[in-house]
Amino acid sequence: MHTRLPGPALAAALVPALVLFAAMPASAQAPFPSKSLQMIVPVQAGSGADSILRIVANKMSDNLKQTIIIENLPGAAGLIGGERASKAPADGYTLFGANDGTLTMTPHLYRKVNFDPLAFEPVSLLAAINWTLIAHPSLPAKNVKELIALAKGRAGQIDYSSGGVGSPQHVAMEVFLSRTGTKMNHIPYRGATQAAIDVVSGQVQCMFTATSIVLGNIKEGKVRALGVGSAKRTALLPDVPAISETLPGFEYYTWAGLFMPKGAPRAAVDRLNAEAVKALADPTVRMTLTNLALDPVGSTPEELGRLTREGYERMGKVIRAANIQQE
Repeated sequence: MHTRLPGPALAAALVPALVLFAAMPASAQAPFPSKSLQMIVPVQAGSGADSILRIVANKMSDNLKQTIIIENLPGAAGLIGGERASKAPADGYTLFGANDGTLTMTPHLYRKVNFDPLAFEPVSLLAAINWTLIAHPSLPAKNVKELIALAKGRAGQIDYSSGGVGSPQHVAMEVFLSRTGTKMNHIPYRGATQAAIDVVSGQVQCMFTATSIVLGNIKEGKVRALGVGSAKRTALLPDVPAISETLPGFEYYTWAGLFMPKGAPRAAVDRLNAEAVKALADPTVRMTLTNLALDPVGSTPEELGRLTREGYERMGKVIRAANIQQE
């Protein structure tokens, strides 16, 4: 449902020069960062976006020689963390590790949103998150075609879980249901991780979620992968068809990016952009992300800002068309 990201060469092409702080006033020449940083993450620990942010933050922390303290604030489909980040000091020491759902989807679902999702200072796009439509083995559907037929025969009787009303999992499945003319019963959770756990245990029958959350369970046969959301099959699940093989043109993925509160010093934005892109260019980081079905990218602040604005407009149209509303 998003614009295709640039190719693998982007990280190398977009590495900006490290900011030279000698150009700053004498009173501001203390090395940056000179103390630990905080990263507010609006999703549950263990989710796809959280995994990306922790992997990249750990490498950035090593390179910066400063601790990056991660605070997970899930709830209200990301609004709790988003509001906290918007009110944080814009001194360069607070980061907002956002998924696209918090900034491009959720604001269209609530009548009252206490922050401007487009007002954050973009730092760098970190990675794209691959998605997979999964089902518990007890559900008699082995692929997307069979799930569609089953859902049409059992309209409203099949349960699917999500990380909450308006979460990326909810939006993804509603788009799928809209495309296929089917109906299922939505079971929202407070976070994608628990939603996936209950599919693995058989409490809920299916889910459309980040592949990274359920990759191990898929390989162990605890859940069945019906189709992947990427345009083509992925190397980690080569035997799983792309949903587009059944529904031509269907594509769904999400992303995680690094932002700062509005008004953060440009010098801090540029330095942390350089460090984020440097971390994403590290072979170990890239391999770790790739093995989790995550595609490392990296970008300039301007590209992340454009991606966020375009996603905000596009997802507004999708959510209105699917008639997804806050419960």
